[in-house]
Amino acid sequence: MQLHFSPSIRSITISSSNGFIDLMKIKVAARHVSYRTLFHTILILAFLLPFVFILTAVVTLEGVNKCSSFDCLGRRLGPRLLGRIDDSGKLVRDFYKILNEVKTGEIPAGLKLPDSFDQLVSDMKNNQYDAKTFAFMLRGMMEKFEREIRESKFSELMNKHFAASSIPKGIHCLSLRLTDEYSSNAHARKQLPSPELLPLLSDNSYYHFILSTDNILAASVVVTSTVQSSLRPEKIVFHVITDKKTYAGMHSWFALNPVSPAIVEVKGIHQFDWLTRENVPVLEAVENQNGIRNYYHGNHIAGAILSDTTPQTFASKLQARSPKYISLLNHLRIYLPELFPNLDKVVFLDDDVVIQRDLSPLWEIDLEGKVNGAVETCRGEDEWVMSKRFRNYFNFSHPLVAKHLDPEECAWAYGMNVFDLNAWRKKNIRETYHAWLKENLKSNLTMWKLGTLPPALIAFKGHVHPIDPSWHMLGLGYQNKTNIESVKKAAVIHYNGQSKPWLQIGFEHLRPFWTKYVNYSNDFIGNCHILEP
Repeated sequence: MQLHFSPSIRSITISSSNGFIDLMKIKVAARHVSYRTLFHTILILAFLLPFVFILTAVVTLEGVNKCSSFDCLGRRLGPRLLGRIDDSGKLVRDFYKILNEVKTGEIPAGLKLPDSFDQLVSDMKNNQYDAKTFAFMLRGMMEKFEREIRESKFSELMNKHFAASSIPKGIHCLSLRLTDEYSSNAHARKQLPSPELLPLLSDNSYYHFILSTDNILAASVVVTSTVQSSLRPEKIVFHVITDKKTYAGMHSWFALNPVSPAIVEVKGIHQFDWLTRENVPVLEAVENQNGIRNYYHGNHIAGAILSDTTPQTFASKLQARSPKYISLLNHLRIYLPELFPNLDKVVFLDDDVVIQRDLSPLWEIDLEGKVNGAVETCRGEDEWVMSKRFRNYFNFSHPLVAKHLDPEECAWAYGMNVFDLNAWRKKNIRETYHAWLKENLKSNLTMWKLGTLPPALIAFKGHVHPIDPSWHMLGLGYQNKTNIESVKKAAVIHYNGQSKPWLQIGFEHLRPFWTKYVNYSNDFIGNCHILEP
């Protein structure tokens, strides 16, 4: 608030601090002003100023800065001074009442719902709908849009499931061309490893890695990244196991693209004498039982009540129905002591991992008599990825599960595991694995749904030694918000989940960690137009 005296002291003006509102203007007589008159004027002003200050504060607080006269101020303060009350609150209460009525009522059958907000406004203007009809239209539109969004989400999940389960054209092309090369090129058929190196396949002074896969490109990335990250690549031996249809192509790739000085052995399942029907009866049943095959290869929508299912639950069920889970190649890790009887300690790798650090220290870890060195997945910074306990994998409403398992027990990860095969041979892990698989088959897959990890969680119960989480980072195949700095620091990064880096649905910002180990100058990869970075 400011007080202005005219140069001739004939008028005194009281204005707001910003100068835009003249609150009071007092004219003084033209002749000489006596001290007594001036005293009385100042006395009056001292009496009025507190009231003027209060009015100014009210105006400012209510945002009436643009008012330039007492007329504006009067319009603002008049209703209060006269005892009038704003009835907007009653209007809001009435509207709430209408909304509550509409919430439980039936939408009129003949009510035509607009497709957009603009159309809603136009219909309201043209038809002069009352408030209740407007509320019904609003509810109908929201329910319609919610259904459409929900249906789109489920369609997206189905399409993603099909994309994740299918073989990309480029990878299929690579397998076919390499298989053809195996039949026509003697170099592609050369013995792996060369005869003089065969004794090293069972030499326990070397670092033995085992990889089970039918994806040639993925296998090449795992092997290449391991060798390039190693401080002693000449001590690495890779045992690559594949199925019969992929064997020729896989052999051709590593014969024509050696990773010297490391040693690579390629074997097909059909080349292991131990893998007979007598030794793997449960897995034979899993692959051949019609009900099981229909579950994994049949209609994934039939029988599903989508209205009672959340998209996240539906996505988990789809992932659990991936055909790879009934493949013998995927269950092969449970037979490692029998398949490699001369080895003492090995590291088993999944085909969707990338090695970024020397892994030789893994052989120095004391497992303290345990069989399986693994990263636990029930604790960590990423609450989405590292929050897995037994309750996330098993149906605890099943009496056998409830009786034998603890829902709060910490789970662990497959994908990068240190196995002490000597300790393993002294346990009945394989028998336990088979027994629980049989029980799940008898229960029509009601004990668990997801793949090979649940029976392994049971079979290795009490035989797992936790290793530092920095050795194995998970979730790059389903966690879009993965911390990039954490990815860079991890020894092994794992693209577990549907969004594999070799698929179009892979996460773009995580793909470069994988593609850096793909040799795009290779003729086979170039001719097959493999996904480039």
